[in-house]
Amino acid sequence: MNPAAHEASAVPADIEAMSYEQARDELVSVVGRLETGGASLEESLALWERGEQLATRCESWLEGARRRLDAARDQARAE
Repeated sequence: MNPAAHEASAVPADIEAMSYEQARDELVSVVGRLETGGASLEESLALWERGEQLATRCESWLEGARRRLDAARDQARAE
């Protein structure tokens, strides 16, 4: 894997500490800012990267929720 690509996709500590709702709300805000335009290319790229990191955090929360549901279903079947 390209080390530079890995660094770009790493989730910063502030995002890692966010709840699902916080990450989702900020992602909505980032998307809105990108859609309205007016930002410089550099600002747009920074927003895009932040959005990708926020989306990764949301996916992580959802995957954790899926695992918990699967575990609960497995436990219910075993009982």
